[in-house]
This record gives sequence, structure tokens and C-alpha cells, in this order.
Amino acid sequence: MKSRILPVVITAAATSLATLFAAGQFPEIGNKISPTSSAQQLPVNYAGYGDQTTTVRSAPPVDFQAAAEASVKAVVHIKTTTKPTTRVVRDPFMEMFGFEGSQVQRIPPQMGSGSGVVISPDGYIVTNNHVVAGADQVTVTFNDRYTTQANVIATDPATDIAVIKVKDKNLAYMEFGNSDNVRLGQWVLAVGYPLTLNTTVTAGIVSAKARSIGINRTQSDRAIESFIQTDAAVNPGNSGGALVNTSGQLIGINSAIASPTGSYAGYSYAIPSNIVKKVTQDLIQYGTVQRGYLGISYRDRATISPEEQSSLGIDRTEGVYVADVVPGSGASRSALRKGDFITAINSVPVRTEPEMLEQVARYKPGDNISVTYLRGGKTGQTSVQLQNADNTTALVKNTEAAGLVLGGKLRNLTPAEKQRLGVRSGVLVEKVGSGVLAQQTNMRDGFVVMSVNDAAVNSVEALLKALQASPQNAQLAGMYPGYRGMYYYGITDASAGDDGMQ
Repeated sequence: MKSRILPVVITAAATSLATLFAAGQFPEIGNKISPTSSAQQLPVNYAGYGDQTTTVRSAPPVDFQAAAEASVKAVVHIKTTTKPTTRVVRDPFMEMFGFEGSQVQRIPPQMGSGSGVVISPDGYIVTNNHVVAGADQVTVTFNDRYTTQANVIATDPATDIAVIKVKDKNLAYMEFGNSDNVRLGQWVLAVGYPLTLNTTVTAGIVSAKARSIGINRTQSDRAIESFIQTDAAVNPGNSGGALVNTSGQLIGINSAIASPTGSYAGYSYAIPSNIVKKVTQDLIQYGTVQRGYLGISYRDRATISPEEQSSLGIDRTEGVYVADVVPGSGASRSALRKGDFITAINSVPVRTEPEMLEQVARYKPGDNISVTYLRGGKTGQTSVQLQNADNTTALVKNTEAAGLVLGGKLRNLTPAEKQRLGVRSGVLVEKVGSGVLAQQTNMRDGFVVMSVNDAAVNSVEALLKALQASPQNAQLAGMYPGYRGMYYYGITDASAGDDGMQ
């Protein structure tokens, strides 16, 4: 038995001695076959190539508790109601063929829900225009369940911003942050009242900036979009709520979601706080936004073919392509020319159209801004005095008064619209509403009022003065774009519109 075991023991001992000898002569082999070797000999980063100083290090965990607790006190739940209405809709085409062209439409009462952010201790609240548009009654509920009525101060469909006000004082409010300092990958909170739930806080990161999704064009022909895109969960009811940074500052107003179903599907969009701050200040002070325009038309890269981009040089150059300069505008008196690429506004780089709109939207008519442009590969700089839509530097007056009188939504025609329609004067009735226009006429949305009692009106203010001078039995004459002939509507009593749409 011993004679059998002894050769095995001798063979095992010899093998061990040979392995130790080989490990000493070739240490790299020893490292590979010995997984319990010292950790100091193992590399710590197998994927690090080049300069190791550029390695991105993860940030410490973020605590949202303080920002969330402060934010929910200043975010409110907004509920709106619209009274049932009856309106007469006229079809001129039917009348042309001798058929009855009028139909009575009965619209049932409507209810809506959204969110808002208290921005001052004396009761001013910012929300979305689409949350309160057309509402007859606005109710605000605070985080502590206190409920009160609010009045709509003014709205701006172009940016989808509205300001409402409650009578309460000493309210908890949120401070504006600087949306220019928002960075990709930054943590943010979305605070609001989604799906009629109580105050809800969700977290996410900033996934893009200066996004344009075209949603505001349904409300305004001069829409301004430069959204902050996040992946924080936002659902119906969050509209008008707060986008907050980790310091508890307001950096945006949640406005829209991109979704095939209508509910959250991964992307939400907020209006940058720097735009919100400027618009709300104007709405509170003037009742309307003092918006300055460069006086150019531009080509949106998203709407033109790659072939046309190549022919214009847009595919190789960052910046906003100037397709034309409006005669009589501030740009026409500057060094800007058709074919230029605008690359910066007041030294702030602008690579896309939304970025340019965001920068210009912060200024009012009469302000001078510095514009950097690229022409023929060379950089230039010029000063442009911004003007209003009528190519003047005058402050725009509040046009809501005529809307309150007539119960609808009216605005001045732009110079481009006048040229397209071939008219010298006119006021556009964007919404007939539920007041005098709906009750005493069968006017439709889109009607252009050109005169009152045969006197031409070229602005909402002129229309208001004409109605105040002759409130009884006033005759409105005008046209429908795309239809032939003049149309006439009689108003028996313009003073009966105190309860019209706000």
C-alpha cells in the first residue's frame, strides 16, 4: 500500500515546487492564475484611455426634501368652469346656393383643471393661458385645502402664460431662478396637481433646452417656444405648475407633454423662467405684453429639405438664417441683410430659431440689442432697435377692453396680414366668445372688422372708441378671409356686454 501512495506524494510535491518556481520567474502568469492576489496589483479602470484628468466623476446624491417642502406651499390647484352657451353659426357657402346657412349650437358647461404658482405675497399667480382661457369662473385651492376665487388679470397666448390674482395677502410664494443657468443633466422637480390629485412632486433631469414643438401655434400666429425639456413625470393637470431646481427656485412653468396617449410618456416641456418673469411683469403692469421684434423673417431648419438647406448653406453653419428683412423695421436700419446668419444676441450664442426667440422675447419695443451675425464667413456686429408689431417703438396698450365690451377676443391685424388680405385697416375677431357678438349677431371666428358705422377702424382701441361713441345700433362691416364680399352685423346695445368672456 505504501509503495502505491509514495509515488503520488512525490509527484504532487514536485508539481507544487515547479508551479512556485514558474510563478517566481513569470509573475504575470502568477497574477492570472491566482485570483486572490493583492488588490493593489489589479488595474482600477480598464476603459480609461488618454488623459485621465478628463474622467467624469459622479456627483454626490441629491436631497430634494427642502426644495419639495418649500415648493408645495406656493403651488396651487386651479379649477375653471365655463357657463353653457348658445351661438348661431353662419355658413356663407350654404347661403350662396339659397339654403339656410345658420345653425344653432348649444355648448354645455365646461370644467377644467390645472396648476399655478404664487409669485408674490399679495396674491399674483402665474399659470398657463390654456388653463384659464375662456373661463367664466376660476377657483384656486392652496396646499392646506383653503379655497378662494381668482380673477384673470391678463393672458399671453404667444407664450401660453396667464396671470390670475386672489385677494389674500402674506402668501407663501416662489422666487424666480435664472433659467439661463439651467444645464443638461441637472436635477429638477415638477410640482403640480396632476389628474386632479393633491400636490404631487416628481423628479427628473433636464434632457434638452430651447425645444420648439409647435403647440403654441394653435393659440397665436406669433408663437414663442423655447421649452426646457425634462423627463420629470408630468400629466394633465400639471399645466401651469412649477419646474423647480434643487435650491427651490422657479426655473420654469410646466406647459406641455409629448405623448401619443395624452398621458405622460417620457417627455415634458416647461417655459423658461426668464421668459415667464418678463411676460408676467408686463401683464401685471400694462395688461398686455410689450414684445419687441427684430424685423426679420427666418427659415426654420426643421421645415425645409436637406437639399434646400445645402443650397442656402444652412447645413454647414450654426445660427439663424435671415430669409428677409422687413421694410421699416429696426433690422432694416441696421447692418443685417438677407442671407446673414444671426449667431448671438447681446453676446449670448444662438444656434437655433427657438434660442433667438427666447433672447429677443426678454426685451420691449424701443430697446437696443446687439446682434452678432455671420456673412460670407466673416463675423459682424450691429445694433438693432426693437419695434412693436406696427413697426413703432410705442408701448402697446391693453386691448382687452374691447373684448370685455363685446364678449370676444380681438387683436390688431399685423402689417403682413393687411398686405395678404389687401386691406388698409381692420381688427381680427379671433374668438367670438359668449357676449354681445354671440348674443346679438351670428358672427363667426376669424371675422375682420373694417369699419364701425362706415368709419374705418385700424386698431382695437379705435374700435372701442367708436362703440363708446355710438353704443346703440352700431353697424360693424368687414370680411372673412377667403370669402368674397362684405358682411354687415348690427349691434343693438354694445353696453350689454359687461358679462362677456374674460
